[in-house]
Amino acid sequence: MAAPFALDDDSVVVIVGSGAGGGTLGNELAQQGIDTVILEAGGRHEIADFVNNEWEMFGKISWLDARTTSGSWRVAHDFPGLPAWIVKAVGGSTVHWAGASLRFQAHEFRARSEYGAVHGANLLDWPLTLEELEPYYDRAEDKMGVTGTHGIPRLPGNNNYKVMAAGAERLGYTKYHTGNMAINSQPRDGRGSCLQIGFCFQGCRSGAKWSTLYTEIPNGEDTGHLEVRSQCQVLQIDHDDTGRVTGVVYADADGVQQRQKARVVCVAGNSIESPRLLLNSASAMFPDGLANSSGQVGRNYMRHMTGSVYAVFDKPVNMYRGTTMAGIIQDEAHLDPARGFVGGYEMETLSLGVPFMAAFLDPGGWGRDFAWAMDHYDHMAGMWLVGEDMPQETNRITLHPEVKDQHGLPAPDVHFDDHQNDIRMRAHAFAQGSAVYEAAGALKTYHTPPYPSTHNLGTCRMSERPEDGVVNKWGQTHDIPNLFVSDGSQFTTGGAENPTLTIVTLAIRQAEHIGREMAAGNL
Repeated sequence: MAAPFALDDDSVVVIVGSGAGGGTLGNELAQQGIDTVILEAGGRHEIADFVNNEWEMFGKISWLDARTTSGSWRVAHDFPGLPAWIVKAVGGSTVHWAGASLRFQAHEFRARSEYGAVHGANLLDWPLTLEELEPYYDRAEDKMGVTGTHGIPRLPGNNNYKVMAAGAERLGYTKYHTGNMAINSQPRDGRGSCLQIGFCFQGCRSGAKWSTLYTEIPNGEDTGHLEVRSQCQVLQIDHDDTGRVTGVVYADADGVQQRQKARVVCVAGNSIESPRLLLNSASAMFPDGLANSSGQVGRNYMRHMTGSVYAVFDKPVNMYRGTTMAGIIQDEAHLDPARGFVGGYEMETLSLGVPFMAAFLDPGGWGRDFAWAMDHYDHMAGMWLVGEDMPQETNRITLHPEVKDQHGLPAPDVHFDDHQNDIRMRAHAFAQGSAVYEAAGALKTYHTPPYPSTHNLGTCRMSERPEDGVVNKWGQTHDIPNLFVSDGSQFTTGGAENPTLTIVTLAIRQAEHIGREMAAGNL
């Protein structure tokens, strides 16, 4: 049967969201011949709509619905209405991402066992191991064309990388290179190689960077088994008297409420919207929200330990030329509690455009030093620090008691406090990042506080025991067998690595599981 599918067709799988998790899952199911409907809250902006202007694209594709923040984190002070910098559009945040595609390390799946009982942290081992995921990591890397894997050459290093690499070498670091990037270094999969255009954080003009928008989704649509409905925001998940989900209610592009029936529902709306949807779907049978018998829905929100170091040099660097994230140092990503913290962190080159640099370098700041730094924008090099943050039950997504969204539903409040482990790790990372640039001859270095996060994890975490989390190792909710979570919400812990590759890996594996269970009559 070819798409589109009828609203009363209860044989379809409904996926909420079209990003790394939802878009990949939709294609994988469609390739199995499973009829699938993806409901995406945002619009569909194709490559021709992209412009190499961060500010213009920010307004076009970012998720700017009502959100609130609370807690002691710096973002709540600097950007109280923007806790996360993610995309509301077909392709989700795979439209706005740098392309870094790194595997978790073995110890990061066993955080509770490896790190011990860290005070104030709600650590738990994943119900998965690296060994179990390796074949799916292989498939994800091949699908995404990740450089430095499967014989795919790495991208060239731009000046931003060369400066960082020079400092890394002088410090004695050895694990630095131009990254494992889901950006074509040579023509592949019908798409050309990277043109090194720059200013490409929110939309790759050439299509060289992998995005579900123009890879997974059209491939799935070509099968006739996938339909993507854009500008359709899911408001609630329905269930029957037995507690099984039966479909979703959504507002279409005209704001009219529709009800799409379903055999299976998979939630892939990012780690803020996914728990919000489960909580907003509370009923007499599930008064605390769907799949929330453990009370863990919305809890254990992680956003990675982040910060940035920028440096000004006596000669032009022109960091903006080439890929946004052009290289990485991984020497600090290992586990070594002697540094004063558990977990590790990566240093990744990062270039922001002038408007975002002005907004993020010192939020709310001004003065002679700030103006001098901006005057030397073309002499700057920059890196982003990203490391494992500790899950805490009190870091969570809740429904705001007063603020509503455009559909009249409670907006999400994002509460976050840094764990002491995060604070110690950030201090170490700032010091090492500055040391890298000083070794390369920097005139001055700047420590930039965390940005609104693009890495949103936890909130519907995997667990072996139902009382410890929300989903099992397949992303299937412990409470409701035909309800799945298919995005970064299912991460038990965050690791030091950028999460997209692992989200795609889990989606490929989940699609296999759903196909098997449907064929066996269990779903």
